[in-house]
Amino acid sequence: MKTNAVRILESKNIPHETFEYESNEEEIDAISVARKIGADPESVFKTLVARNENNELLVFVIPGNFELNLKKAAHASGSKKIEMIKVKELQPLTGYIRGGCSPVGMKKLLPTYIDETAQLYERIYCSAGIRGMQLKLVPADLLSVVEAEYADLI
Repeated sequence: MKTNAVRILESKNIPHETFEYESNEEEIDAISVARKIGADPESVFKTLVARNENNELLVFVIPGNFELNLKKAAHASGSKKIEMIKVKELQPLTGYIRGGCSPVGMKKLLPTYIDETAQLYERIYCSAGIRGMQLKLVPADLLSVVEAEYADLI
């Protein structure tokens, strides 16, 4: 199966692997996903979308076993304050659903920040854009394809 995220990586000749797994509503968190694909939870990154005081959308990609530090995220993005968007807003704004939100291939290229710990890994995992599929790729390649920057987010 090819998702938009996979198509984008292929079109840019970015090496990657995909991992498919059984998905259900109760186990869409990154720690459950890590267990299902046999990966270190710190190497499975989740994609979070927030809004700042100017109503601008921001994307934060962090290790799945951590919570986003909103103060650090605001600082990294040059915002005074940020808050997470509501789950019901996710699909209309990004094209993705909860548990299947990839930093690659959103409706619009949004300012994206990847936690600096990604650099500790040769390869990291992130959603391929649907529940039940993960991408594995070099962190610098993810950074490049989504025009992100590394930041201290946790």
